[in-house]
Amino acid sequence: MNLTMFDKNHKEWLEMHLNKRKGEAKRKLKTGHDYSEKEFLRQVWWPAFGHLGHLHPEYEVLDFFDGRRYLDFAYIRSGVRIAIEVDPYGTHYDKLDRRQYANQWVRHMHLLNDSWLIARISLDDVKERPRLWQQLFQQMIGHLFGDTGSVSFELTSRERDILRLALRLDRPVKLADVQALLKCGYDTARKQLTLLENKKWLFPEGKGTARTHAWRVDPTRKPPLL
Repeated sequence: MNLTMFDKNHKEWLEMHLNKRKGEAKRKLKTGHDYSEKEFLRQVWWPAFGHLGHLHPEYEVLDFFDGRRYLDFAYIRSGVRIAIEVDPYGTHYDKLDRRQYANQWVRHMHLLNDSWLIARISLDDVKERPRLWQQLFQQMIGHLFGDTGSVSFELTSRERDILRLALRLDRPVKLADVQALLKCGYDTARKQLTLLENKKWLFPEGKGTARTHAWRVDPTRKPPLL
């Protein structure tokens, strides 16, 4: 099975959260993280940011009526909490009576009073207007955290080391440079450089059909705080 970069990252991310859960929270994650939520990540979040950092799927919160409930996603970063809900048309509210419908907005206010921000997106928009929502989420994250564009990529310590090296060099950074820096083999060096390319920090040097062996730092990107 040929997995995309998103599929691989999503699988690892979901397994990480499953390993942290127990009991009802784990069961809810297994059953609740389904088509709508995955499509939101695939079509909107991943193209906008290139990673799933700070996102928690099926996040448990206290509920004024039922004791607990689960948000589709919680984005938690630097003390800021954002509740993200993906709503398929007609699947939630048509099954509620009038009191249950009204209670939805009481829950909404409880979240706001607990200092949550709330973002709701329809599944139709995930499919039909993903670019609009990529931009809206980028603007929100940029406004809250000072990130520009899609700068909010997570950089590992290895990736930071590679970027420091690439910024110091007066030439493209090569596989051999990274092998020497990290004291690693060819495959590991290529993997690290490819990750930085996918995160839009590096771009391949040269053109043609041959595999890339050298990269430059994208001059349009704001250098991270290394």
